[in-house]
Amino acid sequence: MAAAEEGEGGTPQGELQGDTTERRLESLEEMLSRHRQEITELQIKEIKLKKEAAKGSKAEQRAKKKQVEDEISQLLSQIKAKHSDELAFLGYKRTDNSEKDNLDCLVKAIAGISVTNHRESTKPSKGARRRGRRAQEVAAREQRIQEEQSNIISDRMIENESLERKLEPLGLTINEIKPDGHCLYRAVEDQLSLYSRNISPYSYQELREMAANYMREHASDFLPFFLSDSKVEVDSDSSPMERFEKYCEEARTTAAWGGQLELGALTHCLKKHIVIYSGSFPDVEMGKEYKSENDNLSNPSILLSYHRHAYGLGEHYNSVVSNGKR
Repeated sequence: MAAAEEGEGGTPQGELQGDTTERRLESLEEMLSRHRQEITELQIKEIKLKKEAAKGSKAEQRAKKKQVEDEISQLLSQIKAKHSDELAFLGYKRTDNSEKDNLDCLVKAIAGISVTNHRESTKPSKGARRRGRRAQEVAAREQRIQEEQSNIISDRMIENESLERKLEPLGLTINEIKPDGHCLYRAVEDQLSLYSRNISPYSYQELREMAANYMREHASDFLPFFLSDSKVEVDSDSSPMERFEKYCEEARTTAAWGGQLELGALTHCLKKHIVIYSGSFPDVEMGKEYKSENDNLSNPSILLSYHRHAYGLGEHYNSVVSNGKR
């Protein structure tokens, strides 16, 4: 097949025209959704590469992990540049102007308002103003995502290095868990499988149900902590108990992210001592009453790691295992 005819700068004209046509047919919402999907795919690739790097001597593992981080950093920079270019095609263009000017441009692009520098001859219609308000919310969210993505690599590397320094003297390492909203339960499932011939007695979904049911049955123990959580939205039409019931049902049936409440329930359900290591915060122990004495393996502790900066969309839990265990 003959090579595509090249345009200016050596770019095949067919490829350039095809890319432009595709952009024109893609709505902003579709573009933003695709951007998030591309970031998610990069995160999945990072997990796969890290698992492949967790082999060999400690020095080899460190070298491989550094290569993975460098590669992911480079790929993320390329994706961000591509996303910026595509957003610029819709009217959002980064210049030397203030962040507010940039945000205003993106809002106008989302609302379908021209962002060229000509003087507007008429007053915006009610429909345009309504679209502008709606676009303001979408633009603010997109800008937050972009800001998180720009900071994620450095914060994550600092956190990972701190955690590695903590785990290495203990002969421990991280076993990466899929970031799908079920990570806490999948990490606990992985831990339970370590001492059950690689088959956990409970699936991550069963662990979800156990935690939710335990919280519901012991509501008086969990309700004060639930109500003190600043993330809980106050609904004047619902009682605290009704809101807590709704929370437990979502924990049981959806991919809602699990945290300290759910870990507190699981430590009693499983009668397990749980240790959560972190590179950003002090380590946490739960269920000390279930801790085995003198390293007795009849009831080994569950070891997890908490990552504040693992991914741009939220916190994450991994499983912590002995070197060479996985």
